[in-house]
Amino acid sequence: MPKFVWLLVIGTAINVTGASFLWPLNTIYMHNELGRTLAFAGFILALNQGASIVGNLVGGLLFDKFSAYKTVLIGTGTAFAAAATLALNHSIVSYSILLVVIGFSAGMTWPVMFAMAGSAWPEGGRRAFNAVYVARNVGVALGAALAGYIADLSFDYVFIANASLFGLFFIFALTMYHQMDAERNNRMHTSVIEQSEKIKDKTAFMALMILCSGLMITWIGYSQWQSTIASHTQDIGIPLDQYSLLWAMNGFLIVIGQPLIKWTTSRITSEKKQIYLGTTIFLVSFLVAMFAQEFTFFAIAMIILTLGEMLVWPAVPTLAHKLAPKGHAGFYQGIVNSVGSAGRMVGPFLGGLTVDLYNIEVLFFVLLGLLLIPYVTTRMYDTGVTQKRSV
Repeated sequence: MPKFVWLLVIGTAINVTGASFLWPLNTIYMHNELGRTLAFAGFILALNQGASIVGNLVGGLLFDKFSAYKTVLIGTGTAFAAAATLALNHSIVSYSILLVVIGFSAGMTWPVMFAMAGSAWPEGGRRAFNAVYVARNVGVALGAALAGYIADLSFDYVFIANASLFGLFFIFALTMYHQMDAERNNRMHTSVIEQSEKIKDKTAFMALMILCSGLMITWIGYSQWQSTIASHTQDIGIPLDQYSLLWAMNGFLIVIGQPLIKWTTSRITSEKKQIYLGTTIFLVSFLVAMFAQEFTFFAIAMIILTLGEMLVWPAVPTLAHKLAPKGHAGFYQGIVNSVGSAGRMVGPFLGGLTVDLYNIEVLFFVLLGLLLIPYVTTRMYDTGVTQKRSV
C-alpha cells in the first residue's frame, strides 16, 4: 500500500480504539448506571446515528467544496472537545447531548477517510477500502478489550480514555494528513447534492436502494448486540469485562480471519451468493444467542455473527461500485454508509421498545423474521438493471 494509505490505516485504528471505549457501553451505562429504560437508551442512540448521517452528508460536501484536510480536523477536533467535556460531566442530560455531538463529528470524518483511501490508491480497488475496514476492527478489538476492564474500575476512566484517544487522533491528523488536499481526486468523490442533480441512470439508483434496504435490516439486527443484547447479558449476570471481550473477539477475528474470507470469496465469486451465505450465518448467530444463558454461548454466537459480517459488509459496497454510473462511485458509497447509519439509528430504539413492551424472546423472533428480507432484496435488486442491459 502507498504510504498515505498506511497513515489512514493508523489514524483509523487510533480513532476507533478511542470510540470503542464508549460505544459498546452506551446502553449499559444509560440503563444500568443511570436507570433509564432501554427505549430511552435506544432513542438517544438513534439521535446519535441520526446526527452521524447528517455529519456524513456535511463531511462529504465539505470534502468536495472546501478541504479534505480541514474537514478531518474539524470533525476530529469537535469529537475531542465533546469527549473531553463528557469526561468532566456525564449526567444524563450532558451524556445525551454530547453523544449526539460526537455522532455528528464522527460522521463528518468517516466519508473523508474512506474517500481518501480510494483517491490515494485508486489502483488498489477494493483493497484500499478493505484496509480501512480492517483497521477499524483492530480499533474495535483493542478498545472493546480494554473498555470492560476499565469500566469495572470506574466508568469515569472510560470517558477519560475515550477523550485521550480522540485527542491523540486529532494530533496525528494535524501532523500527518496535511497532504490530503493534494491527494484528493474530485472526479471520484463529488458531493451528494451535486450527484443527486446529475443522476441519469434511475434504474441503477433504484437497484442500489433495494439492495441497501436489505443492508439496513442486517444493521438493525446487528445493532442489538450493542444495545438490547448488551443489557440482557448484564441482566443475566454476565460480567461487564466479559461482555466487552465479545467485541474484542469480534475485532480480532475480523483481522485474523481475512485469509479464511479470501479463501471463501475465491470460491463464491458472486457477491449475491456471498450475501445469501452471510445472512444465513447471521440467522444462525441469533438462534444461538436466543437460547444463550452463559458467556460461552454468547461467545459462540458472536463468532458466528462475525463470520456473517465479514461476508456481508464488504459485498454490498462492491455491488454498489458495480452499479454506480461513471463519476458517481463516491455518491453510491455514501448511500451505503448512510443506510448503515440509519440501521444503527433505528435498531436500538425499536429493539429497546420491543423489550420494554414485551421481552427479549419476542425481540429475537422479530429479528429472525426480519432477516428473511435480505434474501428477497438481494435476489431482486438488479432485475431492472439486467433487463435494461439485455435490451
